[in-house]
Amino acid sequence: MLIEIKNLKKEFTMHIRGGTVIPSFSGVSLKVERGQLLAITGPSGIGKSSLLKCVYRTYLPTEGEILYEKEDGGVIDLAQADDREIIGIRHQEMGYVSQFFHVLPRVPAIDILMDPLMERGTDRKEARERAEELLEYAGLGKTLWEMYPSTFSGGEKQRLNILHAIITKPRFLLLDEPTASLDRGYKGKIMDLITELKSEGTAMLGVFHDQDALHTLSDIRYDLVQGEYCDVKN
Repeated sequence: MLIEIKNLKKEFTMHIRGGTVIPSFSGVSLKVERGQLLAITGPSGIGKSSLLKCVYRTYLPTEGEILYEKEDGGVIDLAQADDREIIGIRHQEMGYVSQFFHVLPRVPAIDILMDPLMERGTDRKEARERAEELLEYAGLGKTLWEMYPSTFSGGEKQRLNILHAIITKPRFLLLDEPTASLDRGYKGKIMDLITELKSEGTAMLGVFHDQDALHTLSDIRYDLVQGEYCDVKN
């Protein structure tokens, strides 16, 4: 077990509407093993992306536990850990492909990929070589390397988003619609990168509307409506 979620619940309190409480999901309990991709499924608006954000701690869960086994063997509850601990886990062990890629303005694409590697101790030359290799593979040629992602197309931004999340080969990866804006050719390449990471032991929790990606990449799925595991093909 790399991560175990126990009875997780999320509600949103709308303070500008007199404290109205809007439920998102509740009673979520699941486990993700090393080298496994567990897909969260259910209709739009049910809380799939909110669940991923709770795990990443963009959102603070209302109730429940998110037990994460760190690289040193210790276990941390991501639902209760302080911000310093969460930032440390994110930087050292976790990747997150969000639906929308937000980066600092005026930072070239290649620097966006090099920075997380260098933060973990990779020297600049090796970091650049790895970044160039992935950019080329994903069809982001040399003319884009020094460009700002704000000028990229939607598909180019999403490919950079994915490369940024996986370049450090994280122990745990969150995927929120990773192939949504990709054409068939690039989708296949990105799916190959995700499959390679799985084979190396990365545990993954993902949301997919793309049925091809869901069936190809997922080992098992969790139905957020029923609150239970299901076969991927059902």
